[in-house]
Amino acid sequence: MLRDQPFYQPKEGTYMKLLVLLGKSGQPHRARQLFHEMVQEGCEPTPELYTALLGAYCRNNLIDDAFATLNQMKTLPCCQPDVFTYSTIIKACVDASRFDLVESLYGDMDERLITPNTVTQNIVLSGYGKAGKFEQMEKVLSGMLESSASKPDVWTMNIILSVFGNKGQIDMMERWYEKFRNFGIEPETRTFNILIGAYGKKRMYDKMSSVMEYMRKLQFPWTTSTYNNVIEAFADVGDAKHMEYTFDQMRAEGMKADTKTLCCLINGYANAGLFHKVISSVQLAAKFEIPENSSFYNAVISACAKAEDLMEMERVFKRMKDKQCQPNSMTFSIMVEAYRKEGMSDKIYDLEQLKQELVNNGTLPE
Repeated sequence: MLRDQPFYQPKEGTYMKLLVLLGKSGQPHRARQLFHEMVQEGCEPTPELYTALLGAYCRNNLIDDAFATLNQMKTLPCCQPDVFTYSTIIKACVDASRFDLVESLYGDMDERLITPNTVTQNIVLSGYGKAGKFEQMEKVLSGMLESSASKPDVWTMNIILSVFGNKGQIDMMERWYEKFRNFGIEPETRTFNILIGAYGKKRMYDKMSSVMEYMRKLQFPWTTSTYNNVIEAFADVGDAKHMEYTFDQMRAEGMKADTKTLCCLINGYANAGLFHKVISSVQLAAKFEIPENSSFYNAVISACAKAEDLMEMERVFKRMKDKQCQPNSMTFSIMVEAYRKEGMSDKIYDLEQLKQELVNNGTLPE
């Protein structure tokens, strides 16, 4: 429509928005086509437009295409890659656990005198942390502390606290919290939510409460995430009473429940053996119009398995597939274990076949 207008002139901003949009909506090949059309219309490519195209490939795990675009940029004097280009492709490599490529990209940046910024370093820190590569993580962090271009920020703080918190290394988490505070980095709501979640998993309820009180004192709002972490802590040990009390408080404060809230409630009731309350939680999710993703179905399937109600488990699994919600590795793991307990090897065989089919199609999410 726009092209049909007599006043139409190709503009970089319009193409930029479209390239980003196509990348986000899983259409990188249309982004490439659009990029070629843009050049044919006489709109000069810029480093930003190339980075948007490269970003569309990265969002869709097309790392080879992203590298081809990067190499093309290097040959064009007016479209040289910058720190944003490298940060985009480094994130894709980290997400794909291709740390060998990350090291070569760092070398490339060094040769071109491009200094990684805080965003780049945070992306790599997070990747190393999730992959359990703590030596490399600490090396990157040490580099940030000595650098003037990539000083640690609150995101850095949150990444490091999350890594140690998720591993249950509370002492290390607390030590780093103090270190970051000494660097002058102020915590935010997410920082406190990470601490609450870590204390909750280790059943350190006193510390969990004191962080929540500290948030109130500093006038940091309790968010859905704050409540979810507390609900999850009680759910893990089947403490239905405290879990319900927290959920009621959450609703009294006008906080909206999300998919994680309902998953925690379902897990908590299943752990407490209160299977009638699992059913009412599923009904509540429908009433609140909570999105039913694979985590939600896995929670319900797991509850059915704990109740040894395999017919209901199969019904939920069928509903999951009917709703076009893709089962993942966790779904199969829960169901196989339930069938194994009952010695139902034919059912296990059918599930393994279905799982293999999804693996072959490349459609089995983690």
